This record gives sequence, C-alpha cells and structure tokens, in this order.
Amino acid sequence: MPIKVGMVSLGCSKNQVDAEHILFDLRQFGYELCVDSGICDAVVINTCGFIEEAKQEAIENILEFVKLKEEGKIKVIAVTGCLAERYQKELVSEIPEIDIVLGIGSNKELPAAIERALKGEKTVKFGNKSDLSLEGGRIISNLPFYAYLKIAEGCNNCCTYCAIPQIRGKYRSRTIESIVKEAEYFAENGVTELIVVAQDTTLYGVDLYKEPKLPQLLKALCEIKNIKWIRLLYTYPDKITDELIDTVANEPKIVKYFDIPLQHVSDNVLKRMNRSGNREFYLSLIKKIRDRIPGVILRTTFLTGFPGETEKDFEELCEFADEVRFERLGCFAFSPEEGTPAAEMPDQIDDEIKRRRSDLIMTKQMTVIEKFNESQIGKTLEVVVEGYDKYAGGYFGRSAYDAPDIDAKVFFSCDHRITVGDYINVHITDTLEYDLLGEAE
Repeated sequence: MPIKVGMVSLGCSKNQVDAEHILFDLRQFGYELCVDSGICDAVVINTCGFIEEAKQEAIENILEFVKLKEEGKIKVIAVTGCLAERYQKELVSEIPEIDIVLGIGSNKELPAAIERALKGEKTVKFGNKSDLSLEGGRIISNLPFYAYLKIAEGCNNCCTYCAIPQIRGKYRSRTIESIVKEAEYFAENGVTELIVVAQDTTLYGVDLYKEPKLPQLLKALCEIKNIKWIRLLYTYPDKITDELIDTVANEPKIVKYFDIPLQHVSDNVLKRMNRSGNREFYLSLIKKIRDRIPGVILRTTFLTGFPGETEKDFEELCEFADEVRFERLGCFAFSPEEGTPAAEMPDQIDDEIKRRRSDLIMTKQMTVIEKFNESQIGKTLEVVVEGYDKYAGGYFGRSAYDAPDIDAKVFFSCDHRITVGDYINVHITDTLEYDLLGEAE
C-alpha cells in the first residue's frame, strides 16, 4: 500500500504556495496525499511564525499530532515553514517527538526525509534561504477556480516590528516569463482568478530588472485567455506609481481593489516603525487612486499599541480612518517579536491598552462597513460561486470587492443550477453585518 501523507498549512497565502509546492513533490515521489491528516502515516505541518498568535497556533497543532503519534495513529511528524526556520534549535530540543525539521531552503528534501523517518532516522536541516524554489509544480489546496501567484520571495523593507526579513531573507523576484508560464498553466486547468502576492508586490522586478516591473507583469497576465479576475495584494504606499494606478484603472481583468497595508499615520510611530510616508502623503495617494479609479475598493491594515504610541498618535490614526473610510480594514494589536528592534524599544504599551485601541478601531470600522453595505442594496454585483450552505438554504460567494478568507461574502438564493466557480449576477437585497444578501438574476 502507498504511504499516506497529510498536510496542515498555517499562516498566509505566501506560505500556502510553499505548501502547494511541497504537496506536488510528495505526490511525485510516490506518496498518497491524505485529506485527513489524523489518519495518515506522516503529517507535514507547514508553520507560520510571524506573530505570537501564529506561533501558538503552530505549537498547538504540533502537540496535537504528537498525541496522535503517541496513540499510534501516525508515525512521522515533519515541521516546515517559518516557525521551523525561525526556531530551529528550540523545536528540536523542546519537542523531541518531531521526526523532521526543515528550514525553508530545504523543502525539496522532505520526500526523502519522510522515507528515512519511517525507518527511524531523524532529519534536521536548514539550507540557504535563497534555495527555496519559487518554480515548479503545485497542487492547488483551495477552491479550484482561484490560485495565489507568488511573484517574489523575501523582503527588503526591514520594518522594525517584522521578523520576515530574518525568516525569509532578501527580496528576490521571479522572471516575468516564469510567472506568466505558471499562470497560463493554471488558466488551462480551470483557474479563472489570479491573486498576485509577495511580501511587497510593488517592489517586484527591481532586483532582476533594475526597475519596478509590476505594471508590465500585470499587463502580461491580462493577456492570458480564460483568466477573468486578477487581484493584487500587499502593495506598499511609497511604491505605488502613477503607472501602476493607471494599469489597474485601464485593464478590465484587474479588479478595482487596492490592498495597501499602512499600519499607522503618525509621524512619531511611522519613524519608529522604519516606514516611509506620512498622513499627508497617504491622503494624497488615496485621493489620487479614488479619482483615477471610480468605485475602487481600498483595503488596509493598522497596528495599534506600537512602542511609544501616545494617545495623541492613536487619535490621529482614528481621525485618519474616519476621514478616509476604508471599505476594507483590519486592525491588530502590536506583538513584540523576538529579534526585532521593536521588541527592545522603550515605552512598551500595556496589552490591555493595545487591545482596547484595536477594538475601538474595529468598532468604528463596523459603522463604515454598515453604511457601505447599505449603499450596495439595489445594485447587481458579479459574484463567483464558492459553495452551498445547507443550513441557510442558499449559495455563497465573493464579489470583485472581496479577497478570499479575509473579506466578506455574498449569500444568495438561486432557482437554477449553478456550480462552484461560476460567475453570476446577484441582485443585492439586504445586509448581514459584514456580508451581503441577494438573489441570483
């Protein structure tokens, strides 16, 4: 019988892409991929290690499989991803039940390492970060009609709160040709939505071509037959050029959705974060985007409770949010990460204050979302079908306004047969907190 291998992938979409490469390599090696990781021979836990909550989730998952191993239900535990790369010695010493620990530069060695582990041999290896392959086959692990397209790895921004440059290394772009080739393969195999990701998509191409090439890449992707939506995530405000804005505005396949993680607007906090820009620059940029792309949806993230953030700084952030009224917004309390400059800064903020500030931003955002959603009542939106909710007795999906997992849903009734991945017109009739309700036309 073939050896069964399961996968648990945690964290961001970029880490998911790595997991999909691993799944492909495992299948090529001859393993049978198992949907239920609790009843397989070996399990791969592809971890996130970005913030404390993500680390805790990863550890909890590992310990769950340690228990299953002790009960004899699985034989091998392999740990890969950011937590493995970041806490090499700690994982090996503190959880000896783990059979394989591989850094991101050693992912290709996983299939052979599992074979050895089944014979009782442990593997702990950490190759160069730059050895992480950005090319090769993938097995899409989400709904089959969309795929994340990782155009680069690593980060050069060095924000003082972020461990990603330590974990993932310096920024390195893929070639336009390799990205387009992968996207064409997806399109030939049923993918209709491409979601372009990197730690910083706006830096794409600078290392390879000595100048930003994101607009050129997007235009090339728009030429691919059968691709309907192209969504761009993780654009940094100081690198959003007029050319990029015009490309999003003029290319019909690119959804009118800008994801711009701002984190803060106070000069004091931004300086301590080692981030460029200021409130006036951000307001000017947002006005430009909205003027050139009527109806554009803006998403951002804020970070509250950064060391030294005063009540005045926080009030400035609240005022900015009130003025801009982002259609999509997430706010998170600062998490001091080991090895980052921010973790060692003076004037650390009490956890309760961090959470209170974050909760206040999200409470205010709920009002913004309610008013935005109310403005959609009576409109007809194109929605991609994601599934059927038997409890609600209706279908659900996403409009072009929404990215998978992080944004809202559209729940709707339909009196004719539809399938996952279909694009249909939905007349919006009501709202349900963050989501919309409607009827298929």
